[in-house]
Amino acid sequence: MNYSIPVVDLNDYLSGDAERERAFVRGVGSALQEIGFFALTNHNLSTDLIGDSYAETRKLFALPTEEKLKYEVPGLKGQRGYTAFGKEHAKNSKAPDLKEFWHVGQELKAPHALAGLYPENVWPKELDHFQSVTQKVFQSLEFAGLKILEACALYLGEDRERIRDTAVDGNSILRLIHYPPIAADKNPDSIRAGAHEDINLITLLIDATSSGLELMDRNGNWIPVVTPKGCLIVDAGDMLQNLTNGFFKSTTHRVVNPDNSRDARYSMPFFMHARGEVSLNPLPSCIAATGGKQVYPDITADAYLLQRLKEIGLA
Repeated sequence: MNYSIPVVDLNDYLSGDAERERAFVRGVGSALQEIGFFALTNHNLSTDLIGDSYAETRKLFALPTEEKLKYEVPGLKGQRGYTAFGKEHAKNSKAPDLKEFWHVGQELKAPHALAGLYPENVWPKELDHFQSVTQKVFQSLEFAGLKILEACALYLGEDRERIRDTAVDGNSILRLIHYPPIAADKNPDSIRAGAHEDINLITLLIDATSSGLELMDRNGNWIPVVTPKGCLIVDAGDMLQNLTNGFFKSTTHRVVNPDNSRDARYSMPFFMHARGEVSLNPLPSCIAATGGKQVYPDITADAYLLQRLKEIGLA
């Protein structure tokens, strides 16, 4: 089958074989440089875990609206728990996205040095297994994400840990999304997720329950994302773009309304973030590799995140 984005195998990187590791690094780096997306196979999420997570996600969003709204915490600016349908919009768009979602974040307990840094997660009392399943998914995606960041650094000629270490214990978020059947009276400008670039370093997306994801290639054409079943879809975010002075460019993507709009859709992106105090100032090696001029600002991850949350209506 023809896939619309490059496919790389995490087992190559974990194999201990130097040539297979180099092939993985080349595959990740060239994909992020040229198109901004790739598919990751042989990741460490089992089919059973993914199935359990989607089962819990369906139960979550099937709760009555008044029950879900109990888990919407205004002071957290959408960082944890429930965000109601139609609250988020793409940057520079006033039309709301046709989705509701739930955020699960990093959990660091005492005596960890960063305990208390992040808000506590919000767990639905109605679901017995939601917390344990979701935490396993978070940890598995974080493991894969850190390996990908190692490959990014190696491709740039940096030390293996140079980018990875920015995201260890980082402000990463697992987002569980429900795109309900599309109402006839929806805003005519709204789609399930408007064209946007991700804020974070990289995003790892578990195979969604139905199609709809499209990316914009470097020539401005929209391409449906077609990948091997059960893979993770990985893309570069704006923070990685800033850190690499545009060597790795974030890619515009969207989720379009399907022909059969009566079907609900569920997806699970994992947004890998740096710790808040981390500098995203462009790396000198990347400034040199992109023409010798710094074109992205000096900024911390916290300042960057707050700026972008305001732009999409979550702060």
